[in-house]
Amino acid sequence: MSNFSTTQTVRKRVVPTRGGVVAAQHRKAAEVGASVLEAGGDAIDAAVATSFAIGVVEPWMSGPAGGGCMMIWREEEQKAYTLFFGMRSPIALDPADYPLDGMGRASDLFPWKSVREDRNVQGATAIAVPGTVAGMELAHERFGRIGWKDLLKPAVGFAREGLLVDWFASLMIASCASELAKDKDAADLFLDEGKWPKIAGWTALSNTRLDHGALASTLERLAEAGARDFYEGDIARAMVGDVRAKGGSLGLDDLKAYKADLRDTIAVPYRGGTVHAAKGLTAGPNLAECLEMIGQDFTPGGAPDGRSYAAKAKALSATYAKRLKGMGDQDAPHAPSCTTHFSIVDRHGNMAAVTQTLLSLFGSRVVSPSTGFLMNNGIMWFDPEPGKPNSLEPGKGCLMNVCPALGEKDGRRFAVGASGGRKILASVLNLSSFMMDFGMDLEAAFHQPRIDNSGGGTIVADEDLSPEIIAALKAVQPAVTAKRTVFPYSFACPAGVARENGMNTGCTEIMSPWGDAVAEKEKKN
Repeated sequence: MSNFSTTQTVRKRVVPTRGGVVAAQHRKAAEVGASVLEAGGDAIDAAVATSFAIGVVEPWMSGPAGGGCMMIWREEEQKAYTLFFGMRSPIALDPADYPLDGMGRASDLFPWKSVREDRNVQGATAIAVPGTVAGMELAHERFGRIGWKDLLKPAVGFAREGLLVDWFASLMIASCASELAKDKDAADLFLDEGKWPKIAGWTALSNTRLDHGALASTLERLAEAGARDFYEGDIARAMVGDVRAKGGSLGLDDLKAYKADLRDTIAVPYRGGTVHAAKGLTAGPNLAECLEMIGQDFTPGGAPDGRSYAAKAKALSATYAKRLKGMGDQDAPHAPSCTTHFSIVDRHGNMAAVTQTLLSLFGSRVVSPSTGFLMNNGIMWFDPEPGKPNSLEPGKGCLMNVCPALGEKDGRRFAVGASGGRKILASVLNLSSFMMDFGMDLEAAFHQPRIDNSGGGTIVADEDLSPEIIAALKAVQPAVTAKRTVFPYSFACPAGVARENGMNTGCTEIMSPWGDAVAEKEKKN
């Protein structure tokens, strides 16, 4: 039985503007992006600045030592791009170091068989080659207008100040305290006395801040020396030394060889418009597949009904069955969900939808003491059983759940994405359907109840959906209802922007206490 109020109403305001908008899972990071737009920056400049800032103020979700994907819309070209910067397994990784323990399923996000001591989930052995810095570097080189150093300055300032530990930060730290305690440097950063979560007072104003001094120095070095230092310079050597000392296989050759990839998108014709999904080892191909299925399965009416929700549930069930069985990097060389999302539109109509991740909450739960980076656990993305498309091998790309997307119909364009592991795809599909099938604006779409059906055999439906819709879902497969809450998230945590007739809007998940859409201050004529 639920403990929660049945009379509480939560909403977020959506205010149209001719200026640019940044919608992010942390308000301060969104403000950084908006300030870049005010200074004349492109949407990509704002994306770079927001990326590094959010890695400091929401450290358990993403950071420079993670990976991800960016969808880009260039208004002047009328062209969409996929920028892929996913993680890779190190060349020195030995699959034999990850023996199955016969104890059942893995302890975290995926239904793989469990590995002895969770070596693929936790600790230095779970660390993959990071891609976020290379992704931001390539985006900036191709489309940026403001200097790299200036774009990293706000993140340096946040790190020098240290993250304020409020009730939500306390909740995040407490949820992973026992795992963080296993790494001395993670414990020093996030815990008191090596075991108790740093926590805000029940009634008092919190003055507790995380000590991000090492991270501040590293970001300052990255700003001055440039992105290549992360892969070939002092930062690379320090990070590799720390990971190797803790038993990981990350090497300097891995970092030096890493390249982000700018490519075309999967353009999906849908209901008289187009959705651009990400190519590569993302959930983009699955989004395209779902849209094709639901496009044939029902004809939209005036509002979402049982038929439309059931169609999405069936499509998600089918695509997840194929995804978990057959997707993976099958072109790897055989050589010796935790995540954040932000979306941006500038005053000219350029857009960026960016999903970046450490994978699990707090990633590998390992901190590199020399750099201050919280490291990813990208190795968990691989199936530890051999002989499958996504089986663990050296030098192989990680199959990610990220699913940033762009859509356009009838003069309205949007950029959306979400955090939430396997729940991401369902969230992006729901939002795309609401806007393209039923003509909802961004505000209506983000407040509309959603469903999730991410491969577990049971549909999870927002309890605010009507009995008729719930019955239609139960006719597809078993279904349960859940409340939309702050923690845990039952339906992923999206952020999006939209543009129509020269007016821009943005919105974030209504239950996210930190998330916000921030507009640049419009200049007076």
